[in-house]
Amino acid sequence: MIFRTFFLYPYCQSKESLFTSNKTTSRMTIAVDFDGTIVEHKYPAIGAPIPFAIETLIKLREERHKLILWSVREGELLDEAVKYCKDRGLEFYAVNSNYPEETNEHKTFSRKLQADLFIDDRNIGGLPDWGMIYRMVHDHLTYEDILQEYFDGSKEKRNEKKSLFKRLFG
Repeated sequence: MIFRTFFLYPYCQSKESLFTSNKTTSRMTIAVDFDGTIVEHKYPAIGAPIPFAIETLIKLREERHKLILWSVREGELLDEAVKYCKDRGLEFYAVNSNYPEETNEHKTFSRKLQADLFIDDRNIGGLPDWGMIYRMVHDHLTYEDILQEYFDGSKEKRNEKKSLFKRLFG
């Protein structure tokens, strides 16, 4: 079962390579979509903020992850998105490129980013809440890990509810 590809899909092939791409620091390059991920999808307008998106991304940047804004927006619409984020304290390492100096005039320019992780609302399974996204990145968890925690915890709670003796006498 490969759940990690459902909404936070890494460029790497395994959990080990995902979190050891920079072996000394576990810092990642994370590409983040704008519409539907940071704000509600109202393209070409800017939608309402998605709860905790900006705050989570600021926290990840403070933890020294490289954040790249990865959007279909171009020109003025892209500038508006960048300004929206900047006005809220979120600045990106690069925008629609692998590094700040890269332009589409470079010989090696490609719209395909070299990121360790992509956060996008259009993945299979949709976008989880930003608290879960933070846990996955910060604690090096996969979607499978999160689901296992959930199911293990709910199984214990179900078992406790079934046993009156266990609830009364421990």
